[in-house]
Amino acid sequence: MKKSINVLLFLLVSTMFLACEKKVQTDMSAIHWDRDMCSRCVMVVSDRKHAVQVKDPQTGKSYMFDDIGCTALWFEDEKIQWKDKAIVWISDASSQKFIDARSAFYDTGNITPMSFGFWAHKTKDTIPKGKEIFSYDEVISKIISK
Repeated sequence: MKKSINVLLFLLVSTMFLACEKKVQTDMSAIHWDRDMCSRCVMVVSDRKHAVQVKDPQTGKSYMFDDIGCTALWFEDEKIQWKDKAIVWISDASSQKFIDARSAFYDTGNITPMSFGFWAHKTKDTIPKGKEIFSYDEVISKIISK
């Protein structure tokens, strides 16, 4: 009887500690247009066609960017160790809704806030015919190599 009470007490205390553990938020954070600043160039994020949000999956901390180019250079300049695990959202050029940047399709030659020229698209269908299509990794690589 005493043994089962000790086991029950142990389970109760363990559950209390687990309930107190803070969960890391990996969802998108709220965006404060015209107030949030780019984490790299410190320009106010106001262009809804090109905004990027990066979230550290370990801490849940969010970082805003005004252009995918600033995101790529920030990863590189700040030597972000978790960049391959980062959760990255980018505005879809057509709908201006946030999409997964890693699964997006990109074209170039566009006017963007920091003149990197890459637009993100949820599907290839919204990219004008004849334009070259890039993946997320190709875009990051092209920006860093310039």
